[in-house]
Amino acid sequence: MTIATSQTDRLGANPFVVEGPIIAGSGVPGPNFALGSVSGGTKESEWVYVKLVLASSTTLQPGQWFQWDRDYTATLLTTAAAVVGNRCGVFAGANQAPTQSGGPAQSISLVAGTYYIWLQRNGQAPALVTTATAALVVAETTATAGLANAPASATVSSKAIQGVNFAAANQTFTATTVNGSAVLSSLGSVNFEGGPFIGAAISGTGIPGGTTIAGITYSPSGVVQSITMSANATANGTAITVTATGVLEATLMRPYLSKVN
Repeated sequence: MTIATSQTDRLGANPFVVEGPIIAGSGVPGPNFALGSVSGGTKESEWVYVKLVLASSTTLQPGQWFQWDRDYTATLLTTAAAVVGNRCGVFAGANQAPTQSGGPAQSISLVAGTYYIWLQRNGQAPALVTTATAALVVAETTATAGLANAPASATVSSKAIQGVNFAAANQTFTATTVNGSAVLSSLGSVNFEGGPFIGAAISGTGIPGGTTIAGITYSPSGVVQSITMSANATANGTAITVTATGVLEATLMRPYLSKVN
């Protein structure tokens, strides 16, 4: 299981670059591509170029769900705002130097303004999900902006997201913990394409309840070196099993909002 990490067939396109805020008369060009432009990359991926207008400061996290209308204006997906027939996809993450915490696909905090971003609609990508039922090909919206759900049976009044599949309900890996430290080291079953991903909830021996992945540090060659947790470990542990949920690899098949459940 691996997510897409590059985009190659449109000159200058990069799915991890957020353009903006665009201010009229500033001399900063925008948009750099025609809205609705599609570009492809690794792992059968496709991205769509859209406009995003933020009314207030907002943090975009890898895996957040968006919908976009026929004018290719995108908004964070919620049940209340979802429009049946709109296309939808996920934010793949923002660019960052690979030696820094966060790696090639990280969260990004944006002030209010107009932005242009690439949203992934096809291929394998990190996706925010509350409950993930493996092999389910229909997900649904939730009341939380950018968060999807994939239960075994539909939730009444939610909007169905057609064309998405979660391979598993969670992800496991091994790590070493140090009492009083937020760093997980000596990682096993971890790679920069396959996750785990920033924002995922994690649990395991010596990891406090409610802990999430706050950062990931990579070597210049892309090897995952360590994971920073949102809380300090409460015990020393070697090769403990860590379970990650909430941000999981999904296969996107040009998803769209198909109906009201």
